[in-house]
Amino acid sequence: MFDNDISMSLVRVTEAAALQSSKYMGRGDKIGADQAAVDGMEKAFSFMPVRGQVVIGEGELDEAPMLYIGQKLGMGKDYMPEMDIAVDPLDGTILISKGLPNAIAVIAMGPKGSLLHAPDMYMKKIVVGPGAKGAIDINKSPEENILNVAKALNKDISELTVIVQERERHDYIVKAAIEVGARVKLFGEGDVAAALACGFEDTGIDILMGIGGAPEGVIAAAAIKCMGGEMQAQLIPHTQEEIDRCHKMGIDDVNKIFMIDDLVKSDNVFFAATAITECDLLKGIVFSKNERAKTHSILMRSKTGTIRFVEAIHDLNKSKLVVE
Repeated sequence: MFDNDISMSLVRVTEAAALQSSKYMGRGDKIGADQAAVDGMEKAFSFMPVRGQVVIGEGELDEAPMLYIGQKLGMGKDYMPEMDIAVDPLDGTILISKGLPNAIAVIAMGPKGSLLHAPDMYMKKIVVGPGAKGAIDINKSPEENILNVAKALNKDISELTVIVQERERHDYIVKAAIEVGARVKLFGEGDVAAALACGFEDTGIDILMGIGGAPEGVIAAAAIKCMGGEMQAQLIPHTQEEIDRCHKMGIDDVNKIFMIDDLVKSDNVFFAATAITECDLLKGIVFSKNERAKTHSILMRSKTGTIRFVEAIHDLNKSKLVVE
């Protein structure tokens, strides 16, 4: 019973964040959009039947007044399950401020102790969907990984698409992909949405490689685990302060290669995302007359392997998700 309640409550959380932040689309105010998403997400959590604690959030208590690491969330009754919660109320603040694709609200949740407490730093990642599980190795070159994934998917290399964040640090990946004959899709922000797209054949995206945020990496890993895909990762600390932060959060070996079961330790994790602007996988929010809005979300659970696409029409005059 609780699992069903949690599933539906979870998608309401991302819907709330998306609805609130969508008011800022294309208005050039990424800070306002992010705060709106935080406000919406926190309100929706008050209806969730869990004893939750944020393990990946907006920052420490002194950095973020809401959804900070360590914050208690949910209804909090003694008989409710204890859960780790990883949130990104708005993945793609720049995207929404400019009205660009791939801005989403995302959340991952699992039993207490199940999610890696990833510090806010860079993380090297490689992600594939279930069809290429077992074909990747983060220690191998981009060329080797691309060729191995193409073989696993039984695709001609010219049909394989590599998604890469458009950054100078990834030029070597783009060059390698082009040299072996693969297709390249670049994105600016929003690496959770990019990782999510790898899990579905109809997106046409086969593999993600590159360096992005570590907190986003753990959230993406929850989604990939639900889909039966594979992800490998390695933290990239640049300063002694970042190394010390790893140790403080329980990561003794900063050079460790994290497999998906290191990032997400439980086989009963939940993931939900709601698109704010158009994504490879989901449609963005559309407002219509009479104060109505349509949202498109995805909801997944690793224990059952169930993937649900949720289309909802919200009456904003009646919705409990709307923050006054």
